[in-house]
Amino acid sequence: MTAPAIPIAPAPADTGALNRSAAYASIAVAALLLALKAWAAWTTGSTAMLGSLADTALDLVASLATLAGVWVAAQPDDHEHRFGHGKAEALAAMFQVVLISISALSLALHAVQQFFAGARTEAAGEGIAVSAIAMTATLALLGWQRHVIARTQSLAISTDHVHYQSDLLLNLAVIAALACDQYLGISGADPVFGLLIAAWLGWGAWGASEKAIANLMDREWPQDKKDRFVAVLARHPELRGVHDLRTRTSGNRDFVQFHVWVDGRMSVIDAHKVMDEVEAKLLAEFPGIEILIHPDPEGHLDAGLAAGDVLHPGGQPGGISSPAAAAETD
Repeated sequence: MTAPAIPIAPAPADTGALNRSAAYASIAVAALLLALKAWAAWTTGSTAMLGSLADTALDLVASLATLAGVWVAAQPDDHEHRFGHGKAEALAAMFQVVLISISALSLALHAVQQFFAGARTEAAGEGIAVSAIAMTATLALLGWQRHVIARTQSLAISTDHVHYQSDLLLNLAVIAALACDQYLGISGADPVFGLLIAAWLGWGAWGASEKAIANLMDREWPQDKKDRFVAVLARHPELRGVHDLRTRTSGNRDFVQFHVWVDGRMSVIDAHKVMDEVEAKLLAEFPGIEILIHPDPEGHLDAGLAAGDVLHPGGQPGGISSPAAAAETD
């Protein structure tokens, strides 16, 4: 059976340009909304709107950090960074997480103060109109970000995307807070919604931090991605087994290294030819990946490895089982 085709990623130059375009769009939206929400917060006196303003101010700073991150990550390898600059995206994402966390904590404290002070809001119509404009601009930005993420898999843009997704709920919460406080006369609704917004921001920061930390800590690929990778290896009849498979991701760039078993009687030239063929097949399915292959004579195991660590042919000549299948066999 032929494996499903994997979409081909754009060239690195196009990837960098797309990421920068998403960062520029984010900066433009944040600057527009910052001005509108500053006026609305002053007009309405709403804690929820103030929280939305604080979040937008941090959006602008975070978007500038995102632009710096994707710009650095797009720089080519150099003598001091032989594996590229992809980690810059994870650092930019972590910077965003810190800003979001500070925003959430500050908003929560302000909301508690406003709740006990019994403060009321004003000019609900103006605040609701600003929030509606903010939602429209955010929806347009999210659409472009989704397009860019699908093409580049950028961690920094993905984190920015998560943050702006939360902005939609945040603006809905502002509308609900103003409506409940002024139109329905529910006292304390505004600071309560402010607390809910703070909690949502904190939750978003936690989720965004997981991906950034995984990237910085060189976490292994997800199992399904590793299975697809091994499935490509299984197509080459000269490979008798795979072991010491290691994977990681830096920014939007994947790295993998592994040892393969080949016939011990094979010449160096023939083994090199097989490795070139294997690498070509892998690059066709995983564009842009950096691969390091070490051939071993069949049956050879490095110190510290056991037979159970090898992905065997699984009983079928010329084929290599997936990690999951190997675990079941062992």
